[in-house]
Amino acid sequence: MSAPLGITRGDMIVTRWGARFHGRRIPCAIGKGGFSHAKREGDGATPMTALRLMGGGYRADRRSVPKLAAKAALRMVPIGPLDLWSDDARDANYNHAVRAPYIYSHEKLRRADPLYDVFLITDWNWPDAVPGAGSAIFVHQWRKPRHPTEGCIAFRAQDLNWILARWQPHNRIVVKA
Repeated sequence: MSAPLGITRGDMIVTRWGARFHGRRIPCAIGKGGFSHAKREGDGATPMTALRLMGGGYRADRRSVPKLAAKAALRMVPIGPLDLWSDDARDANYNHAVRAPYIYSHEKLRRADPLYDVFLITDWNWPDAVPGAGSAIFVHQWRKPRHPTEGCIAFRAQDLNWILARWQPHNRIVVKA
């Protein structure tokens, strides 16, 4: 589910004080449940582990990110009103993208607010999801400075763009207290 925490050159380090990437300190928000070594569905915690970015999505009607993502070798897909993410551990599609209408508990990916105008999917409990081990840990835009997430890691829009422009396939996000 996660890689060892050994830090390597190029890793982004996330702590309670913010993130550090390419020599730059970047403010970020983490889960309202703080950090956890034992992430569970619904705990609001950000897992303490090493995460890889696997791809993501964006609102093409608001943002254009394919050039930045191509440089980072991340597959980014435009999202629409029917795009959802299953967060129901009873669902066979738990912790995967699904389409509306959908009977299981889910989160809308296309939101009225800008939080998921660009979002990146980490490898936390994905693609082989273990029910109850926590659904998606996304990297996305924050609501406001330091406003806690449901477990995701969130940045200002301009910082998220800066990170994406410099991301390389070997980079990881290392979350530690």
